[in-house]
Amino acid sequence: MKDKLVDLDAAVDLVGSGDTLTFSGVSMVRKPMAFIAKLIQSGKKDFTIIDREPGMDFDILIAAGCVKCARAAMVGFELFGLAPNVRKAVQEGEIQFIEETCGAVVNGLRAGAMGLPFLPVKGIIGTDLVELHEKLGNWKIINDPFGGGEIVAVKAIVPDVAVIHVQKADRRGNASLEGSRFEDVYKAKAAKKLIITAEEIVPTDYFKENPERNTIPYCYTTAVVHVPKGAYPTACPNYYPPDYEEVLRYLKMCREGKVKEYIDEFIKRW
Repeated sequence: MKDKLVDLDAAVDLVGSGDTLTFSGVSMVRKPMAFIAKLIQSGKKDFTIIDREPGMDFDILIAAGCVKCARAAMVGFELFGLAPNVRKAVQEGEIQFIEETCGAVVNGLRAGAMGLPFLPVKGIIGTDLVELHEKLGNWKIINDPFGGGEIVAVKAIVPDVAVIHVQKADRRGNASLEGSRFEDVYKAKAAKKLIITAEEIVPTDYFKENPERNTIPYCYTTAVVHVPKGAYPTACPNYYPPDYEEVLRYLKMCREGKVKEYIDEFIKRW
């Protein structure tokens, strides 16, 4: 098996301006913040970013001017409210925002992971989102071939790059997700390129001795990066909790019009 261990700069080189990206985790849990810092620093831009329930990852990328389109069901900071820079960019027409539903994003990623053109979803017919997504070519109302009436076919989501932060990985690209996995396995398998950032690099024997912990096998992985505290200030279960004080400091600086100052500090952490 090939040694896929690289540094953050080499991993960022795998991403091109204009790519469609997705990131691990949900809201303030296991976001690949170190990678996002390097991505901002690289100067690449015009990304389309897609996820079910992102948070600081989307907000800071949009604040840095790296994004042209965002697709999500919700972008927020849990008990601290919605993402301020996403809202500002949408209101001012700086980015395109495509509202999703949780089920549609999950099933789009699932279809991508399975190599299927689409998967059906119930429960969203009758909403304004159907018309929107039909125009964009993401969804289509079809007839259930088994006589169940109309149903929405959600087109497969196949990101150019998925960046997944994990607790443990080896140099070959086997990776272990501890705690809630969310849609991360679907993202890893659906993407054309997969970058793993890991708290800890373990010997391959770890996975030989604990095969049930090999959540993402090496065959999907393009590159592995060793980044302790790579999800900070979001949480990495079994390693550290979210730093709510730091998140509140970020939000305070956003409210005060100092987000650029925060970004300058943020990209120097790694």
